[in-house]
Order: sequence, then C-alpha cells, then structure tokens
Amino acid sequence: MEAIIQVKNLTKIYRMGDEVIRAVDDVSFDINKGEVCCLLGSSGSGKSTLLNLLAGIERRTKGEILIEGKPIHKMNEKQLAKFRQKYLGFVFQSYNLIGSMTALENVALPLVFKRISKKARDKRSASMLKAVGLGNRMKHKPKEMSGGQQQRVGIARAFVAKPDIVFADEPTGNLDSKTTKEVIKLIRDIARENNQTIILVTHDSEIAKYADRIIRIFDGKIQSIEVVKNEEDLNNESVSENSKENFDNVTDRISIAN
Repeated sequence: MEAIIQVKNLTKIYRMGDEVIRAVDDVSFDINKGEVCCLLGSSGSGKSTLLNLLAGIERRTKGEILIEGKPIHKMNEKQLAKFRQKYLGFVFQSYNLIGSMTALENVALPLVFKRISKKARDKRSASMLKAVGLGNRMKHKPKEMSGGQQQRVGIARAFVAKPDIVFADEPTGNLDSKTTKEVIKLIRDIARENNQTIILVTHDSEIAKYADRIIRIFDGKIQSIEVVKNEEDLNNESVSENSKENFDNVTDRISIAN
C-alpha cells in the first residue's frame, strides 16, 4: 500500500503561563492512499488538534508531516493555501454553508477558486448533489433544508473538486443516529468509489467501525492503531439495503451453492 500521509514524531505544545500542554505528543504513523482512517478519542484527547496539524491549519511545534511526499510543515501560508486548494477537501460539524447561497452555489464554491467556468462548475456541482441524493434541492438555501440535508451539501462541496484527501471533523455531531449512519456511509462510499483518502475525527466508537483503520488518541498520544476487518459486516449491510431484484440474485446464488 502507498502511504499518502506520513507523520514522524509530531508534537504540538501550547503554553498557558507556566503551564505546558502537549496537545499532540510525539506521534508517528502512516495513512495509506484510499484508506478511511478514523482518529478516535474523547473530548480534549488531541484528535482535532492532530487533524488541524495534518491539514496545515495549525503549526506543529516539532516533527514532520509529509502529504503526497511534500513536507507541509516547511510550507509558508501562501504555499499551504495552494496545497489545500489542490489536494484537500473538508467536511465540518457545523456544515459551514453560506446562508445566502443555494445548495448548488455552495457546492460550486471550491471550483470558483480553481477558475473553472460557471457552466462547468454548475454541471459538476449538480452531478455531485445528485450523487448525495439532493438532485431536487439544488435551488434551496441552507435554512430551507434539514441538518442531514445541509451536511450532504457539505459532503458534495468537499468532494466536488476531486481532492485526494478529505478531512472530516466530527461531521455527524449535530445529527441524529439514523442520519449519522447515512452520512458516514455516504462519505465512505464516495471515497472508495474514487480511491480517495478520508481522515475522520470522532469520539463515537460506532462511527469508527466504518473506517479501515482506527487510531485511538488519549492525552495527545497514540494508544493503539487498529486495522478494521469489517468487509463481512459491510456486505451484510449492503444486502439489507439492496433492491428486491438484487436480493433475489443473492438468494439464487446461495441456492446454487447449496
């Protein structure tokens, strides 16, 4: 497997008067291309700080962060902005949609900065909204949509520019349990279809089950790294959600095997 992110002895220290807080404390790990990786930990564990370091939003105290082989810890703010625009997408807990814009306009926003024509932007954004199940909501503004629908717009916006890596920081924190599962599965499925890498931050161990790898964080340190073997569960879930025609095909294969 090809490592798309490499982290070496990464540390982030905050100083508050005489107090020294090690939000991220000498962590090292790799994340492979096409992998859904979950940073799992309770509030205050350092998981969101770690995500911000990986995305170049915060500066590390020491250590190395290589993404696509590029040392982002050595980049200045202008270089980081261009790097994020080219390689990264973001899904936020609070959606971060612009209230005065329609769903289509919100999704198209990252493409504006890439200087893509309006016609091409609208076409790609409409296709992305259809992919997340909002083909009939393109002209709706955020206040006219539910929380789950707003987050689907956020997902479409994160993926529309086809980034190599998508960072999702507690993306279901404001959603109910049913919508949470739908949104996490949607993020995972889009990423797998396009061989994109997901860095998912959560405190919820049930959400973590949708990942390929779980990195458990406590007090800024890595407690464990677990590779998830969940293909059988995902297949069972897929069968239960298939149409009757697909279900009949599955039962036919079982009958033949017996």
